[in-house]
Amino acid sequence: MIDVARRAGVGLGTVSRVVNGGHGVRDETAERVRAAIAELGFQRNEVARALRPGKKSSSLALVLGDLTNPFYATIAKSSLEVAGQSGFAVVLGSVDEDPEGEKRAIQELVSRQVAGLMIVPDQGDHSFLAGAGVPVVFVDRPAHGIDADIVMVDNEGGGRLATEHLLEQGHRRVAILLAPSYYTTGRRLRGYRRAHRSAGIEVDESLVVQLPEGTAEAAEKATLDLMLRPDPPTAVFASTNFLTEGVLRALREVGREPAVVGFDDFRLADMLPTPVTVVASDIAELGRSAARLLLDRASGTDTRPPQRIVLPCALIQRGSGERPPDSAPKRKAR
Repeated sequence: MIDVARRAGVGLGTVSRVVNGGHGVRDETAERVRAAIAELGFQRNEVARALRPGKKSSSLALVLGDLTNPFYATIAKSSLEVAGQSGFAVVLGSVDEDPEGEKRAIQELVSRQVAGLMIVPDQGDHSFLAGAGVPVVFVDRPAHGIDADIVMVDNEGGGRLATEHLLEQGHRRVAILLAPSYYTTGRRLRGYRRAHRSAGIEVDESLVVQLPEGTAEAAEKATLDLMLRPDPPTAVFASTNFLTEGVLRALREVGREPAVVGFDDFRLADMLPTPVTVVASDIAELGRSAARLLLDRASGTDTRPPQRIVLPCALIQRGSGERPPDSAPKRKAR
């Protein structure tokens, strides 16, 4: 700024007012200052301006899981749209099932003085955020160690809805495949058990399959094992979209076609030879609701106690979940 002031023949205060859009500078003088800036090749550092003491940041941060998962990608896209409409940028961080890595990423984002944090939390302790001085909205699941806003889907209700639908088709041997998760798939399992209790049907614990990882490959292997039993299930509830993919792959390899219901919709699910029945919620609205709530908290317009927003699930019937127990054609297993 000293060089600009010398070139334009004005004081530092005048340069500062021109650069920051202040008033009280004659048009002729302002033009000389802008010409000096252009001649010297200087450019205003917006990042440095955002980090000035007392300057409110125009950035939010979003920390979530594996971005190759359409679920997380949809949350990111919808929250970016809402933030952008309010003039905010969003810094993305992806940390999958790594509590220590998540903590480091969050601390780094807080040090950048973001205006707020949206976090899909891992199972670690988040009490370190209590004194961070930045509003936080948790997405998809609650966090440990801190009372904060949470926007999530009705996982237990969705699990119950999927299982009730299969039981209503006459199925009594309904398998459930569960990805590792400290909260979401555990709640879907609770819904599965509640549906059985309400129907007066005992759960066969051998059909409750806890997978070592939440991949399509793990689900494919588990489904093959289930279907090659002497007494295979007549229906399968896959608790995530990746697991549904694995179930469908496995069923190409065996001589039975059980009813299938997945949790969360996925692309082309309605285009398969037997379209896939799913329990789904509005994942885009999940991201939008979290972003809107965080913006209200960051601006100070929402001073209510921490909110818990739960979005409903709906059953989308397409064919795979409507097969009765005796409908599976028998072929020789490969």
